[in-house]
Amino acid sequence: MRKIIIYILAATLLTSCGIYNKYSKTETVREDLYGEEFASTDTLSLASVSWREFFQDPYLRDLIDTALAYNTNLQTARLRVTQAEATLLSARLAYLPSLTAAPEGGVSRWSGETSYTYSLGGSASWEIDIFGKATNAKRQALMALEASKAYEQAVQTSLIASVANSYYSLLMLEEQVRIGEQTLDNWDSTISSLRALVRAGSSNEAAVLQAEANKLALESSLVTLKQNLVESENALCSLLARTPGSLPEGRGVLAEQEFTDSLAVGVPMLLLSCRPDVKQAEANLAQAFYGVNAARAAFYPSITLSGSIGWTNNAGGVIVNPAQWLFSAVGSVVEPLFNRASNLTGLRTAKAEQEIATLAFEQALLDAGQEVNNALVGVQASRERLELDTAMIEKLEDVVHKTELLMRYSTTNYLEVLTAQQSLLSAQQSFAQDKYSELSSIVSLYRALGGGVQ
Repeated sequence: MRKIIIYILAATLLTSCGIYNKYSKTETVREDLYGEEFASTDTLSLASVSWREFFQDPYLRDLIDTALAYNTNLQTARLRVTQAEATLLSARLAYLPSLTAAPEGGVSRWSGETSYTYSLGGSASWEIDIFGKATNAKRQALMALEASKAYEQAVQTSLIASVANSYYSLLMLEEQVRIGEQTLDNWDSTISSLRALVRAGSSNEAAVLQAEANKLALESSLVTLKQNLVESENALCSLLARTPGSLPEGRGVLAEQEFTDSLAVGVPMLLLSCRPDVKQAEANLAQAFYGVNAARAAFYPSITLSGSIGWTNNAGGVIVNPAQWLFSAVGSVVEPLFNRASNLTGLRTAKAEQEIATLAFEQALLDAGQEVNNALVGVQASRERLELDTAMIEKLEDVVHKTELLMRYSTTNYLEVLTAQQSLLSAQQSFAQDKYSELSSIVSLYRALGGGVQ
């Protein structure tokens, strides 16, 4: 009989070895994650650059500092980390025994005699973690903490990118307003010239009316631009946890915002160590892995040691004054027999959660690769458009100058002048928009690679 019991215990211990397995981190990632066009073997990545070095504008750096200190979403993420740390501490303390104290006292009176009784009792209970229940719970809590830290980093990188994009949008709108106001001055000059030509008999009133209508249309667009400018300032104030209002003066100029021409993306493997949402997805996968181990451990018995100690002056007539000590110790084994269906359900659920976490991790990698690819395409397209915009503006400035001279000294129709000025305004506004697109795409690439954590 003793041999049978030994064989059963040995078999149980052998089959429980799997519940102590540790999660192995992912070490391989598809090399074509960025796409063949942007395949890289460079071990350096833009994400390794601190955001303080990446953003050169001191005004923008001050905005980011303020956002990191006061943004409510980031503060909430930090509190999630604090909660996870408390959970991990609780899981670690599960290895310790549970202690209780039960002091009691009483007084009674019978036949004119008063008696006092008192006792001071304490007990301890300790579950021995032979089958890894506490161990897997601790590892789960540790991975939950890692996931919450990665989530905090994801919120931080997203916040930095949002502040930068909002700032660049603000500069773009200010540039477009400046271009519009400068064009208004040019329209005033054109209208004055047309009126002089009307007085000289070289033009007609229709030309003046057409120019004035174009000026009114531009003034209307300026009203819209200024509205967007205020709304953009308010959105930036929200990121900084400020009430809506104007931001301090001293902002930079859109044309002066530059980044390095070398946008190193690094090998796809770097996404595992840099991009916080990928790190969070893998931490969730590890947490699900230990969840399966914990579900398996539920099939095995719980071994508990407990004991009690007391000091009393009343022991039912057996022990009388003076007071005496009482001791007891108990060991118990609880094997789950009637909740097997519940344990099986828990195991199947945990395995399903692990598969879900695996798919989520794979999708996080695919999404990261897509975002990197889209950002690279955006940077390329924006820079190509800027080159075309620059060439177009140079030609249209020449056209406007020559048509104005021709209108004054020849029979050139005024509509050619108005058309040239309108085309120049549109090209200048497009240049500002494309410059913003370039800056926004570079910021998106920085965030997509996991930059902004440092």
